[in-house]
Amino acid sequence: MDPDVVEKLEKFFTKYKPQKYKKGEILVRAGDNPLGVFYLTEGYIKKYAISQKGDELVVNIFKPISFFPMSHAINNSPNDYYYEAAVPVTVYRAPNSEVVKFVKENPDVLYDLISRVYRGTDGMLAKMTYLMAGSAYDRLITELVIHAKRFGIREGNTIELKVSEKDLAAQSGLTRETVSREIKILKDKGLLILGKSIQIPDISKLEGELLEDI
Repeated sequence: MDPDVVEKLEKFFTKYKPQKYKKGEILVRAGDNPLGVFYLTEGYIKKYAISQKGDELVVNIFKPISFFPMSHAINNSPNDYYYEAAVPVTVYRAPNSEVVKFVKENPDVLYDLISRVYRGTDGMLAKMTYLMAGSAYDRLITELVIHAKRFGIREGNTIELKVSEKDLAAQSGLTRETVSREIKILKDKGLLILGKSIQIPDISKLEGELLEDI
């Protein structure tokens, strides 16, 4: 992110009182109107819905530096999602009207926001493609690639992912058992290395598995 944009965001949001949430605490519940826009400076927040079967369906994970939910602030859209602290987090919350005014007065911040929206849209479209037509194998690879590009820790060509099979299941819409089975297949092919974390030795080869099915 542009350092000037970060500086503006920090200056604007830190005027408000910081709020800390423990892992598992809910910031906003589905059906509730958010009382403002949250600015995340520490930790991760997951946005999810609950299926009719009671399963958690993760649609996004916010990392520093993010501010949300902007759809409600700008369009007054109904909120259908839960926002939960995936780890201990620190956020600042500003009134919707003030955030909208701030964004309108700062074109560089608005441009950065639009850029984020389009990157997120690209990721969601990739997910939808494989949810509609792809196999469980394709869906898991898509989720691994998206997660690697957003949260992976790179050392040389290897990317480390600190994500559990349970989280991958929630994010890909698969069962945990299916995720475990497909991960073993990827491991046997040498596309993943398993240990205390998941390691991707060459993400281009992992993405190549998707291209073979097109």
